[in-house]
Amino acid sequence: MRYPFPAGAAVVVLTAALAACGSPSQDGGAESTPRAAAAASPSPATSPAAGGGGPASAGPAAPADTGPKVPSDELTPATGSFTKKQKEYLVDRVPKGMDPAAVLQTGQETCDRLTYLVKADPDVAVGAIVTGEIANAEPAVAHLCTGHQDLVDRAAGGYADGTYEGRALRPGRYRDVSPTKACSWQVTGAGGKELVSGSSTDGGRSTLTIPVSARTFTSTGCYAWLPAKDKG
Repeated sequence: MRYPFPAGAAVVVLTAALAACGSPSQDGGAESTPRAAAAASPSPATSPAAGGGGPASAGPAAPADTGPKVPSDELTPATGSFTKKQKEYLVDRVPKGMDPAAVLQTGQETCDRLTYLVKADPDVAVGAIVTGEIANAEPAVAHLCTGHQDLVDRAAGGYADGTYEGRALRPGRYRDVSPTKACSWQVTGAGGKELVSGSSTDGGRSTLTIPVSARTFTSTGCYAWLPAKDKG
């Protein structure tokens, strides 16, 4: 199967469409609470970094505000009330002085994006989590749209573009997601010996195997790699 759009384009296009249509979240909003007007923008995968033994491409960024949070007993909207799951999501996530409903909205928007992307291509939805293009998906799914837990579970085993080494490597077979025509990859072993390499000049989907003997895996222009199914 070929994807005619460049890496990340699916998320950008479909997210824009979602914003235009105002798709609701799976578990609904706060009871009788107006939804905030804006949602958090998806963040792109970071650039490769050297050394360490961990992945060079980071996942979703941690919340920037690490200051005091609104106590759980004060998490109430201006009107109406939050459901139990909504309040659980908000605990330790609402900075002092911020409207809890606005914070809740970012989580609901994350669920909306995942719901929309799944309808188009589940692999693209998972890839968006892997790259961090849909940020902070795990807490949103855990409390607001639990039906998408399978996407988060699959994303945990994937790779975004970047360089990985040491304990970050997981031997197995992988398929790329929404690659560009400049998609290329390389797996090296001890002493930098090349074990696997390849490229996709037409933007078509590719499969690679990371062997047990691998020491480094590098991917460029492939957007994301997901564990390949046993069949297909």
